[in-house]
Amino acid sequence: MKYVSTRGRAPAIGFLDAVLAGLAPDGGLYVPETWPTFTREEIAGFAGRPYAEVAAAVIGKFADGEIAPDVIAQLCSEAYASFTHAAVTPVKQLTDGLFLLELFHGPTLAFKDVAMQLLGRLYDHVLSQRGQSMTIVCATSGDTGGAAVEAFRGRSNARIVALFPEGRISEVQRRFMTAATESNVRCVAVQGTFDDCQAILKDSFADDDFRTAVKLSGVNSINFARIAAQCVYYFTAAAALGAPHREIAFAVPTGNFGDAFAGFVAKIMGLPISRIVVGTNDNDIMARAFEEGRYARGQVAHTTSPAMDIQIASNFERLYYECVRRDGLETARAFQAFAETGVIDLPPAAFATMRELFRGVSVNENEVARTMVSVMNETGEMIDPHTAVGFAAARRAGPPTPTTPLVVLSTAHPAKFPETVTPTLGEAPRMPRGVADHSARPERFDRLPADAETVKAYVRDFAAH
Repeated sequence: MKYVSTRGRAPAIGFLDAVLAGLAPDGGLYVPETWPTFTREEIAGFAGRPYAEVAAAVIGKFADGEIAPDVIAQLCSEAYASFTHAAVTPVKQLTDGLFLLELFHGPTLAFKDVAMQLLGRLYDHVLSQRGQSMTIVCATSGDTGGAAVEAFRGRSNARIVALFPEGRISEVQRRFMTAATESNVRCVAVQGTFDDCQAILKDSFADDDFRTAVKLSGVNSINFARIAAQCVYYFTAAAALGAPHREIAFAVPTGNFGDAFAGFVAKIMGLPISRIVVGTNDNDIMARAFEEGRYARGQVAHTTSPAMDIQIASNFERLYYECVRRDGLETARAFQAFAETGVIDLPPAAFATMRELFRGVSVNENEVARTMVSVMNETGEMIDPHTAVGFAAARRAGPPTPTTPLVVLSTAHPAKFPETVTPTLGEAPRMPRGVADHSARPERFDRLPADAETVKAYVRDFAAH
């Protein structure tokens, strides 16, 4: 299977090369040339199987023979052995027809672990085989950085630099990065927003000389392996609730749109998903796109769900490409214009295609707090503010029919956000041992301005040692 760029101007490459490259050289994002699919019988067979086995089946479809099946199975087994729940991503029923998909049982208590624990092992395997090393630079709005540092720290073939917006993530999120002591890890507090961090990352990939000099790679959700790994829990959750014999709906709190796009991919692959409710906080670019047909950048607002404080949702380019019938020239035109103007008016046919599956709901800060309280009172579940956004969106949009199960993705453990959870609910979240361990360690990070050239010079120096 070959992978092509959403902008149509990069050569088609294999799965492993697409994983290591991250972003395509023409500025686009890699997607499979053709989407793999599962039969109804194969999907039904996922019910009751260990999570790592389903993951190996899904990743195997995307790797398409580039990695031996027994190697994929071993990588998946090792990755998900690091999770504290036997089901890895368990489904919990809250009320009639409403379910919570818990994605926070990994080592950094966030859904990013599901993909990142596999990605770290995948990089190690491929780079060892090829006798190569790489420099990974990631931009984080909170959880990606911690998950990436945890997955790559101490690995012999990769260096990692995590960029985060100073003062705009929680202390627990920050410490999952900055408490690392391994020499292959650097953390940088950027004096700006997440969008500034993401812009620096894109500039780095666009600089051919820099990319070659440091052997640059990226593990943000622009990396297709992240999407492939996140598809898995849609399959396991849906199969547990009766798919493919009945349709399932999902509600996804989103910032960079990778998690929601993974649901779209699962549907393309054959999973009967009838609706994906996309919940945003006050940074509602995706909710407005799906409800108004206009993808328009605004000012980044600082909220209690900082991992979603984003006004440029990178993975939306992948959805746009699919909904304009894989027209790379049109996608390149639209997103190059967006970089200049901050606006894309969705073509009517593409907007109509998106609306067949997606609904957008914007949830303000008052509603987030009210939802956290009401969920606690009605179900006894303590949820974090990101999950509260998804839950509030689910309540407002609902499933397409009263009998369709609606699954809310719970993307982070409440212990990651005690500064919000404790005053809102009147009690502190239970602190898993890993969080307590991190809080006792000294931090190690550098501060840099939101300037691409300054950050690139810093990365060059790190890669040279």
